[in-house]
Amino acid sequence: MNKITMQLTADKYIRLALEEDINSEDISTNAVMPIPQKASAELICKQDGVLAGLDIFERVFHLLDETTVVKFYAKDGDHVKSGDKAADITGDARVILSGERTALNYLQRMSGIATYTAAVAALLKGSKTKLLDTRKTTPCMRIFEKYAVRVGGGFNHRYNLSDGILLKDNHIGAAGSVGAAVAAARKYAPFVHKIEVEVENLAMVREALATGADIIMLDNMQPDEMKKAIEIIDGRAETECSGNINKENIEKILSVGVDYISSGALTHSAPILDLSLKHLHVL
Repeated sequence: MNKITMQLTADKYIRLALEEDINSEDISTNAVMPIPQKASAELICKQDGVLAGLDIFERVFHLLDETTVVKFYAKDGDHVKSGDKAADITGDARVILSGERTALNYLQRMSGIATYTAAVAALLKGSKTKLLDTRKTTPCMRIFEKYAVRVGGGFNHRYNLSDGILLKDNHIGAAGSVGAAVAAARKYAPFVHKIEVEVENLAMVREALATGADIIMLDNMQPDEMKKAIEIIDGRAETECSGNINKENIEKILSVGVDYISSGALTHSAPILDLSLKHLHVL
């Protein structure tokens, strides 16, 4: 994550996380460490996986004390093994102790997403289909979770509601029809935006095509029905499929030949990667 993004966007969320955990003071740390003392600790991997969020891990400690030094032995995107040392951290013992949980929460969550995404992306290797995330993210964690998807080899769908036009079932219901929804979107939105339409059956596929939709999302369709939809579309729009897609069932969709597969599981169902700060000692 670059420095500008960190300072303009990520910092405010990291500060909120620190405030949530520390509030007024860290009573446990202040009790055993009443004065500053230099100390070091090691970041140890306790599972095999893909690392993501090392800059965020470091930033937590820098926001508490910018003189804290973190020396990394790996980078985002690296595959690590259980027992690997990923970093040494040196600084005020009170800072290390107080920032430990928040820093690890970010790193474990982001690395878990990167690890899960990498496993799913590997199943698509050799196909034309790109793996996308969704907006099914943890509140106030989207910037971190979507970054982790990219680290794991996936791609980002729209970041938020201001980022792109996706007319889903309730938008279509509110407008009255696929045609009416697309017409309203074309009238309202800047010309630079593509229009994506979610469809649930072949009749809606034909209606979306007739409106000139740029992307047609095949939602919760069975593979055989998706294949028929792809034949109807015949390259006249980009295609995406979605709907409860995860690592266990994604291979069933590969033969369909869609351009994109979007999976909320990348962010809402990925388990954390187990990492730990160990061997803290005063220097």
